[in-house]
Amino acid sequence: MTRTADPSSKQMLSERVHARLQEAIMRGEYAPGEALKPQELAQQHQVSLAVVRESLVRLVGDGLAVRLTNRGFAVPDFSDRRWEEIAEARRTVEPVMLRLAIERGDLDWEARVRAAHHRLARTPAHVPEEGEHYSSAWSEAHRVFHRTLLDGCGNPVLLETFDRLWTASELARRWSARRMPGRDGVAEHRRLEEAALARDADTAAEVLVRHLTLTVAGLTSCS
Repeated sequence: MTRTADPSSKQMLSERVHARLQEAIMRGEYAPGEALKPQELAQQHQVSLAVVRESLVRLVGDGLAVRLTNRGFAVPDFSDRRWEEIAEARRTVEPVMLRLAIERGDLDWEARVRAAHHRLARTPAHVPEEGEHYSSAWSEAHRVFHRTLLDGCGNPVLLETFDRLWTASELARRWSARRMPGRDGVAEHRRLEEAALARDADTAAEVLVRHLTLTVAGLTSCS
């Protein structure tokens, strides 16, 4: 009698491999455009090909991998048009959300924005043990600041859209920072906070659009 694999066990393995590959890609262990070979990954992580393929498909959904024409997978390249498409989507959606947040946000929202910005400003962007990439603590503080700014819009559907786009753009953000070391992100975030809390929707939206544009420019200008 043939024994079937436990679906819950396979799911746990897929989650584990997905998390490890996600971390490895984010930390720069795979170069832009490098192939992600299922056979090698299955041996490396001591799991089945099915588990690896399921994990890779999830990475494609996260924006951290792409499908190749021969049905393989790879890390996205600097020149991948998807970065510009994600940036365009964010420049379209997020300024609208920010305007709504400025219009609808209450005093509690203001306090949360101030707290999120304070945390971001005080969190080291780089720590020796995590190499040249943004620290995990800073990356999370960065995400929380941007989401808190937009959270005042009060629209869960728009916020879900932000969450998906944020995940998809995280890799581009890390690469861009390495290619634009002189960029003053601290000043950009400060101006964004100041304009939002001053209830200056036009300036806040303008600052946000420029902030998003600079990230993808760090990839396309040097491709």
